[in-house]
Amino acid sequence: MSETTSKSTPVHLIAEGALEGWLAAAPGHVQAWAAANGFKGGAGKHLVVPDAAGNIDCVLVGLSDPVSLWDAGALAKSLPPGPYALAGNLDVQTAEAVALGWQLGSYEFDRYKSPASPTADLQLPESIDPVQVSALADATMLVRDLVNTPANDMGPGALADAAKDLAGKFGADFTVTVGDDLLKENYPAIHAVGRAADDAPRLIEMTWGDPAHPTVALVGKGVCFDSGGLDIKPASGMKLMKKDMGGSAHVLGIAHCVMALGLKVHLKVLVPAVENAISGNAMRPLDVVRTRAGITIEIGNTDAEGRVILADALTRAAESDPELVIDFATLTGAARVALGTELPALFCNDDGFASDILAAGTKVSDPLWRMPLWPGYRKMIEGKVADITNSPDGGYAGAITAALFLERFAPENAGWAHIDVMAWNVSSKPGRPEGGEAMGMRAFTEMLTQKYGRA
Repeated sequence: MSETTSKSTPVHLIAEGALEGWLAAAPGHVQAWAAANGFKGGAGKHLVVPDAAGNIDCVLVGLSDPVSLWDAGALAKSLPPGPYALAGNLDVQTAEAVALGWQLGSYEFDRYKSPASPTADLQLPESIDPVQVSALADATMLVRDLVNTPANDMGPGALADAAKDLAGKFGADFTVTVGDDLLKENYPAIHAVGRAADDAPRLIEMTWGDPAHPTVALVGKGVCFDSGGLDIKPASGMKLMKKDMGGSAHVLGIAHCVMALGLKVHLKVLVPAVENAISGNAMRPLDVVRTRAGITIEIGNTDAEGRVILADALTRAAESDPELVIDFATLTGAARVALGTELPALFCNDDGFASDILAAGTKVSDPLWRMPLWPGYRKMIEGKVADITNSPDGGYAGAITAALFLERFAPENAGWAHIDVMAWNVSSKPGRPEGGEAMGMRAFTEMLTQKYGRA
């Protein structure tokens, strides 16, 4: 995106139900062209209007009510290449939503193939905050790129490199604990899950911001590929498991936004990065794994490994005396059965915190759905020979029991939110191509911005 020029093609945004009134004040050739093409101004629909010489005169775009950034999601790739500019006096929320949706619609994962054709370029409206839009767009594309990259190029080491690059960009402190050093530093659960892989397990840590500000800890599941371990997945269940590090991609995306916007927080990012592989030293069913918190875990199923590595990372997060702890994880199929692939499941230990998250998600067209930390199910995660099990018998309430498992390691005196997310578009929609996707990232960025403000 660039600054508006006099040669930019005007893009007229027309609110739902307002087309007739808008056309009444439009030039005759625009009225005639809209009538000839049967343009109704539906949400996300657009019409390219030519001038007398056959050049593009303007573009009409229908908006939903309330406006969604996806109303503009198809424009970057469907309009002819060239500069465009939003016409009229627009409120900031509408202009920013359209500008962000337009930019996200230009996304193409081209690491392994020739880049696509040039896209239509929207000139940034003067009314918007360019830092806000750029931060959200860049963070979303970071999440998509990380999730889309296959495991042969996005193992634990490469994920650590991506986090290090992000830390360097914003001057954050960065450390990583690798391999057997995890045992020396008391992260036994992370080590147990990842020790079977050639690419050693590690705990990635990033710290940014003024320590005098409230501490916000972000924890992301970084299983860079999940074979299921000795409880091996079938081929159909394993195919998309490059995306099992989607939780880590999300917290790196949120961290990008927090740092780019200069939010008044002391940020801690923790990513336990592993590959759940199979070898002679792989974790076995009914092994007992120790954790940093001293809680023992009976391994009911080696394919429920994400919650095991998050146990150590959540304990580490609690040691920083945080005000909020937020974890993202591609954790359970049960959450997808309950809510589908597009709606992340939110679990939260504080009603006010949960309300803030949900309201922010509604505001920025990035919804989540709250599910219960139902105390009656806590008995389901009790272990037979250890304190807890990672895979309760029966399989009922799988998303809830996974969240209750994580709750055992979350800080008691801080707001805690757990997001069980798909991190993947199963089909292409305007602005959202099939593949890796940020879901809930913009909601949490908005919530943190409202709560703490920008420096």
